[in-house]
Amino acid sequence: MKILYIKNMSIEGPELIETFFEKNGLEGMTLDLSQGDKLIYDPREFDAVVVLGGPMNVYEEDKYPFLKKETEFIRNVVESEVPYLGVCLGSQLLAKACGAKVGQSPAAEIGFSNVRLTDDGKKDPLFDGLGKNFNVFQWHGDMFFIPKNGEWLATSDICPHQAMRVGECAYGLQFHFEVTDRNIREWAGEYFAGDPQAEQKIKKMMADYSRNEKSYLAMSKKICSNFAKIVQSRKLAGMGRKK
Repeated sequence: MKILYIKNMSIEGPELIETFFEKNGLEGMTLDLSQGDKLIYDPREFDAVVVLGGPMNVYEEDKYPFLKKETEFIRNVVESEVPYLGVCLGSQLLAKACGAKVGQSPAAEIGFSNVRLTDDGKKDPLFDGLGKNFNVFQWHGDMFFIPKNGEWLATSDICPHQAMRVGECAYGLQFHFEVTDRNIREWAGEYFAGDPQAEQKIKKMMADYSRNEKSYLAMSKKICSNFAKIVQSRKLAGMGRKK
């Protein structure tokens, strides 16, 4: 299988997702739109598309012109029924591509938090075997709303829309499950620049990571494994990737 990873910010990569797929013999290709890489591909050339996060908002197309083309590409992915996994910004772009609103979350979420599955989420194959509650890593101020043809899969006390599915195999996760402790430190160094409380915030994040590491990594592996099964089932059914 061949996976396309799309980065919107160089420091926000596929990390644990790519590590899982590589260990299981799945080939990957990465485009970094922030560095000028172009979306010149037919999504059906891939067995799955993974779109990652970034500090920009989906409506900042004047500042980040690649967002317009990226939204069109994601719409094509969904219409082609190629399995899609959008993380944070990638989930918001999925919502926008499908005609749903993206706006401010009731409150920004940064750090570890608990999400819980909805009734539909408990039955969805992406979350099979996870239980109804699990800890994730968050870093966002906006959130997606659910498209008309979407299913609401997960929620939290702070941000109600944490996961969704559009159609049979396009997923958007507002939270992060792909980051490592190294990534968290790197993001904090970039996004907390100039914050007088940066050192204290970073210290807390790293302590939280250490405390949650075992369950967090198990959760990440399970989501990756479940998504791989979804991709494989679509491939066996002859959907998606063109021959």
